[in-house]
Amino acid sequence: MRVIAGTCRSIPLRTVEGSATRPTTDRIKETLFNILQNDIPQCRFLDLYAGSGQIGIEALSRGAKHAVMVEHDKKCAQAIRDNLHKTRLEEKTTLMERELPAALKLLGSEGPFDVVFMDPPYDLHPEADVLRELRENDLLAENALVVIEADKNRTCDFVEDSGFELIRTKVYKNNMHLFLRPVEGSLV
Repeated sequence: MRVIAGTCRSIPLRTVEGSATRPTTDRIKETLFNILQNDIPQCRFLDLYAGSGQIGIEALSRGAKHAVMVEHDKKCAQAIRDNLHKTRLEEKTTLMERELPAALKLLGSEGPFDVVFMDPPYDLHPEADVLRELRENDLLAENALVVIEADKNRTCDFVEDSGFELIRTKVYKNNMHLFLRPVEGSLV
């Protein structure tokens, strides 16, 4: 795993061994950031269930102004710190070692965020709770984009009545990315 593009291009990143994380492959990450290319420059980026931090680091490498990474697992948090040191992006990053969605109540001074990326464990299904907390805690910029990585067989019924609209779906071999924006007038 490596940084694909930008100021940290080709720097290898550390991952945590085991089945607790599913690092996004370079190919999928490149597709994702091709879709996000106009949203990333100078954005405030929120990486939830950050794992190794590779998505937030990629956003910073491509011009994001600041990234907040939320990860509760101690080994993953250490991998994030190691990767931030290796890429020299510590100054542009806040790492929060907390459980989600409760951690979102503590992020008020860090927002609002322009882009939110969420890659929760596939068996948890916390999307509806996280979307609600993002809205209720005033963490989203007016035209924010929320990207959710999920198993390709995951139903999207959590989007209904969430205050978000599904604007795009990108399906891969085993997973998918859902792109959501707040419904006009739904932010607090």
